[in-house]
Amino acid sequence: MSELTHQVVVLTSEQEPNAKPSFAIQNLPRPVPGPNEVLVRLSLTSICGSDLGMALGHMGPVGNILGHEGVGKIAALGSSVAELDPTVQIGQRVGVAWLRDICGVCDFCVDLVNEGETRCSAAMHSGKAYDGTWAEYTIVPLRYLTRIPAKFDDVPDELIAPTLCGGVTAYKAIKGCHLTPGQWVVVSGAAGGVGALAVAFAHAMGYRVIAVDAGASKASYCKAQGAEHYVDVLSEADPGAKVKQLTDGKGAKAVIVTATRAAAYQQAFGMLGAFGTLMCVSILPEDANVSIHPLWMIDNGWSIKGSSVGTRADILEALEFVKRHAVKPQVKWAKLEDIEGLMEKMSLGQLEGKYVIKL
Repeated sequence: MSELTHQVVVLTSEQEPNAKPSFAIQNLPRPVPGPNEVLVRLSLTSICGSDLGMALGHMGPVGNILGHEGVGKIAALGSSVAELDPTVQIGQRVGVAWLRDICGVCDFCVDLVNEGETRCSAAMHSGKAYDGTWAEYTIVPLRYLTRIPAKFDDVPDELIAPTLCGGVTAYKAIKGCHLTPGQWVVVSGAAGGVGALAVAFAHAMGYRVIAVDAGASKASYCKAQGAEHYVDVLSEADPGAKVKQLTDGKGAKAVIVTATRAAAYQQAFGMLGAFGTLMCVSILPEDANVSIHPLWMIDNGWSIKGSSVGTRADILEALEFVKRHAVKPQVKWAKLEDIEGLMEKMSLGQLEGKYVIKL
């Protein structure tokens, strides 16, 4: 019997910060689920900014098949799945996101108040412990299966995929700021994949949004997502002063940084108002430096927080916005062979919207 294969995109470059990521399309043996796993036939996947960070080694050692925003249907069950959970059936629609499995017992996982499972100290991630979604098939552990309920049947796969990481990351970051509707929120890196979704979610959640990014050409795109104002860091000598001007001198209650530049974090402090929150989302190289002084927090009551993707419950909450058309990810279609070129454009900050690839 001939071995079953599937098409995948393989990372072929070294995982180094100064590397130019390169990829090759290959046919590899189709994965086989273990006793407590399911095999998913992916219909499509989208591209996330962290895929670039992984390819460049910013997130530690990774495998050679990246991707963590996939949607598909269960194609096969491991030998123990039916006994462990008879509700899991072949043909069910599922999402495949950044988290593939958690330990459930570490200090993070058992902290239910802070929903710590997204920071599980023994977490298994897409593209690391398991091959990513840039493939026709992938394996998902039963314990952390992300099922897409039937209530979302009218939401197409191409709108669900970007929500599984970029969308839920944006949503959870905003949610974690604990704001009051009507307050000002700044999104730095607002034209990027996560940034544009943060603008859209913040607007849909009732906040007033100021989009910040580099280049005047991005203004119309950001405003189309729900931003009231756009600040171009290339044309403003002091972006923080501009934000203060737009908010009647008060500053923003939260600045959500999705831009992958240390300067974006540094500039964020100048945009914060009294008791404001700096929400860290984007991942910088290890050698990146941001200067702070304790008096800034003492005098202004500022908080610095970080947000890491979202739980499966957060994903479903975020999908409710998509289902109601309150948030609509701006999808652009691409092919597997386009990934290398898209990665290069992403590294230059030239991508707008979320690119989705049929598999």
